[in-house]
Amino acid sequence: MIYADAQVKIPFHDIDIMEIAWHGHYVKYFEIARCELLDKLDYDHERMRDSGYAWPVIDMHLRYARPARYNQVLNVRARLTEWEHRLKIDYTVTDAETGERLTRGHTVQVAVEMASGEMCFASPQVLLDKIENHQEDPA
Repeated sequence: MIYADAQVKIPFHDIDIMEIAWHGHYVKYFEIARCELLDKLDYDHERMRDSGYAWPVIDMHLRYARPARYNQVLNVRARLTEWEHRLKIDYTVTDAETGERLTRGHTVQVAVEMASGEMCFASPQVLLDKIENHQEDPA
C-alpha cells in the first residue's frame, strides 16, 4: 500500500460562524495530502510537467461523517488505490489526537499529454516506473 499522511490544523480563516471548517476547504486538505503522496513517489507537480504530462482531477467524492472544528489538528491520509489507467487516490481525514474518522473521499486524475492535449487511456510508463521503484509501506 502506498500512502502518505499530512497534518492540518484548522485555521480561523477556514471556519464558518459555528467554528466548523467549511466543507469546500476539504478539497484543499486532500490536495495537501496528495502532494505528500506524490512527493513520496518522486512524481510531484514539477516532475509530472517535466515528463510531459498533466494530471487534472476529473472526479472527486467527499463523505462527511463529523465536522472539523477551529484549531483541531487533522491527519489526512492519501492512499494510492488505482494507477494503471487513471490515478485514484482515497483519503481519510481523522482527528490526529483521537483517531476518530471525520471525512473520507477520493479523487480521480487522468494523464493528459501536454504536447498534444490528448487524454491518455493508460497511465504513462513514467508513473508506472515510479510506482514500481517505490518501496511499499507496511499496511
